[in-house]
Order: sequence, then C-alpha cells, then structure tokens
Amino acid sequence: MIRGITNGDDAILVAENFVGTNDGVGAWATKPKGHAALWSRLILHFWALEAERDSSMLDYPESSPEPKPVEYLQRAYERTISATSSPNELLGTTTACAALLHHTAIDTPDPVLYITNLGDSKVLVLRPRDQDIIYRTAEQWHWYDCPRQLGTNSPDTPRENAVMNKVEVQEGDVVLAMSDGVTDNLWEHEVLQNVLDSIRKWESGEGGEGLGDRNGGAGGGMQFIAAELMQAARMVAEDPFAESPYMERGVEEGLPIEGGSASIRISRPSQVCPNKVTGKLDDISVVAALCRRRDS
Repeated sequence: MIRGITNGDDAILVAENFVGTNDGVGAWATKPKGHAALWSRLILHFWALEAERDSSMLDYPESSPEPKPVEYLQRAYERTISATSSPNELLGTTTACAALLHHTAIDTPDPVLYITNLGDSKVLVLRPRDQDIIYRTAEQWHWYDCPRQLGTNSPDTPRENAVMNKVEVQEGDVVLAMSDGVTDNLWEHEVLQNVLDSIRKWESGEGGEGLGDRNGGAGGGMQFIAAELMQAARMVAEDPFAESPYMERGVEEGLPIEGGSASIRISRPSQVCPNKVTGKLDDISVVAALCRRRDS
C-alpha cells in the first residue's frame, strides 16, 4: 500500500517522527501519460520508507550517528523513476519537503529536526509560547513560478539541490509542512497568528472532541489547527480582491500592468482586477505536528 494521502496533485504523509508535503506540478495533467499526483505521492512514500528503514539502526553505537534525509530522498527519487518507467511510463515532477525527528546523541539525547527541502513547499517551526517562528525553509526557484522539482526532464536531484538543516526543538513546538497553496496565499505572520488562535480555541474546548490533554494543541488539536490554516488559505485563494504573497511577488517580477492604473492579471486569465492583487487558486495541503515527550 502506498503511504500518505493525495490532495489534488499534492501528497502529505504523517508518521510518528516524520512529516512531509510534496507538491506535484499540475501542468503535467495536460500531457499524455502525465501524472504529477503519483510522482508526489510515490516520492513521499519511498522517502518515509527509507527513513524508517534506517532509523531502526541509528540507535546502535556501531551505526551511523545521525540520519541522512537527503540520501533517503535520493533513493526515493531513484525508486520513483524505476516505478514510473517502461512498461508503465508515467510523467511528472514534484517539489519535496519533510521534517524528520531524531536526537543529538545516544547518551544525552536532545530532540533535533532534520528538515529537508527542494522547491517551494515549506516547513515552518513555531514556538507558540514565544509567539515566534524559529525556523523556515528557503524557497528554491529556477525562475518566477517555476520551483526546483524532481522528475521528468528536470535537472534537479536531491544530492545536488536539496537543502537540509538541523533545528533543535523543544516540547510544545509546532511543525508545519505546507504546499505553496498555503504560502502563496498567507504571509508567515498570518500563518503564525492563525496557529496561535487555533491553539487557544482548541484549549478552550472548540474544534471537536479531544483525546485527554488539550494543552498546546495536544489530544488531536493538530488536525484542527491544520484544517483552520487550510481554510484561511482557501479564503484568500478564492477572494478576487485579496492581497497575497503570490501576487506581491508577481508585481515584483513585472507582471503586466494595463493602462495607467495598477491592474494585475490574476490566476484566471479571463479576469482582470483593477488596482487590486489577489490570491492563487491551487491545491492547499498542510501537515501540523506537535513536539511532545513520549509517555515512557
């Protein structure tokens, strides 16, 4: 069974110590044998399998002292190429981002996130008690609206282009793995505020039934937080008068301006919105995870 969930051309995956979001490039839907959704899902599936396989050995002194998520992604990429080659040739490309939770040392372990990114999906690490974003991945582009990506005809590979950073985390930190359907429609300060508001709602009893402790988003609150964030991004994406990071970047790149006023073409080419910028209609995928100590 292929792990994860498909959302349009996006794929998300959640495990105990691994979360990821891949964004398949939707333009492949117009090509014969194009299947970006399968590419995004397979790479994430194989990536999680490689991480899980290696993690069973990492706690032994004779083994490698730390995980190698870029190498896991490289092997996942190679396995996806094999799975989508002849006689069942399927074309596609996808961005990739994930966070793998490990520790600093065996004798005195402190939690560390190994965060890997290729393209314009994003991982944010939030520290709600400080109302702060302590880490963000950097977007990778070939040019405007063309991110680095893995797959058919792309020159990018994990070994050459993926970026991995280690981030020390604390109990109560929130990890978000998001496709650009979120980050093209919400600025980071809006993402942070939305998560903080959702945590407060959850702690006060909103958002459905919890499983015991609701402090900081525990007890099922991460699903509520992800849903709230997704809905906020969707509202901007569907609002023809909304301002967004996507169109702000478009203006900076010199998108067409008609007449004497700032009239920007938005994501549906048949529409023009005078003196306004707007959001981007896209697949919107969010994974939210809470850093907690095991009960043991």
